Amino acid sequence: MNNMTETLPGSVAQATPGAVNLRRKSLLATGVGNLLEWFDWTLYTVASVYIAAALFDKSNPTSALLATLAVFAAGFLLRPLGGIVFGILADRLGRRTVLLSTMLLMAGASLLIAFIPSYEAIGSWASALLLGARLIQGFAHGGETTTSYAYIAEIAPPKRRGLWSSTVFFAVGSGSLLATFYMALLTSVLSVEDMQQWGWRIPFATGGVLAVVALWLRRNMMESEHSPSASHTSLQAPWSRGQVVQHGVRLFLYEAGATLTYYTWVTSASIYAMTVKGMDPHRAFMMSCVAQVIYLAFLPVCGWLSDHWGRKVCALISLLGIAATLFPLWGMISSEPWTLMVAQTAGLMLVAFITGCKPASISEQIPTRYRTRMFGVCISLGVAVFGGTASYLTTWLYSQQIGWMFNVYLIVVAVIASAVVLMWKNNHGVPIDQV
Repeated sequence: MNNMTETLPGSVAQATPGAVNLRRKSLLATGVGNLLEWFDWTLYTVASVYIAAALFDKSNPTSALLATLAVFAAGFLLRPLGGIVFGILADRLGRRTVLLSTMLLMAGASLLIAFIPSYEAIGSWASALLLGARLIQGFAHGGETTTSYAYIAEIAPPKRRGLWSSTVFFAVGSGSLLATFYMALLTSVLSVEDMQQWGWRIPFATGGVLAVVALWLRRNMMESEHSPSASHTSLQAPWSRGQVVQHGVRLFLYEAGATLTYYTWVTSASIYAMTVKGMDPHRAFMMSCVAQVIYLAFLPVCGWLSDHWGRKVCALISLLGIAATLFPLWGMISSEPWTLMVAQTAGLMLVAFITGCKPASISEQIPTRYRTRMFGVCISLGVAVFGGTASYLTTWLYSQQIGWMFNVYLIVVAVIASAVVLMWKNNHGVPIDQV
């Protein structure tokens, strides 16, 4: 057994200084790409009020905003297709090729959004072009998420897999924060009229251009030795069809809780503060930035804790904690900016316990031969069904004066996800080939 362990790819015996350095560079390249991808993706949500006015019929502002959020949700519909397609390609062509391809698609779609003519200029064609760009982004995003989760878990040292996994959502959160901060900066230096006419387009153009940096960093990434395309094969016996379906359903339900709680506190909270409570947009963006900075600082701590406590404990702290505190925290938010900062900070610190180790958590439940394909289907479907509709449901339910129903909905989903986590095997620290 010792001889076999010594010959496995990525074993300690092969951890030369050059190999360790390449792993760290690959980790950095993945993180920067994730940051820019999520910058582009999040921009749509934080700029939704301005997009609604520019690319939809603004005679009915509420209807225009709901239509904008519906397009946001539509982008999620192609995430499962992107996850499936790129999940298969990641097995056949390798993780690196897919991570380069998704970056190109995301950048191109972001540039398209930046230069779409207004609704006043081309009518409903503006809305149609926006929908097309979001569908492209959703397709690319499904592939990026699917592949990067598996990639980071596969190149990470087994005993530090949780800490390394925290870099994924550190990059995700940094991209979301950068998008929020960019909008806060623009709203502070541009007039409302300038923001509505052209100011909101600047971040989308910036994101498309900065993608060149990510592509340059990713060009020399290492390939995962644990992908099915590598010469090495899994040590574990294949699953039956029933086992694949069973674990797939569990993965979907877990993702439902993880993604719904994430989008509720990262994006829906600030939209709620502005549209329902009447909070000043600039102050709302700034308070959201403060909350997200604290969240980012806490992510590596949660990743490190998961390496010591296990993924189960951290996931349950997050899901059950959010279910228990949602009503009081959401009810705290008013038109006063500080209320958003306090509530969102508390919510995001609970979110950090699940996102700080999420790639490691799910990778440790699925064998290598199924990993990217199952992520592509189950994770992408979970995000599409629950994450993509979170902002729309929040806005619509509160516009109907029944916003409390969203809170009940989230609590039920979080409790179901917690039940799934209780059935997990404790695989933290186990070599990825032995999962």
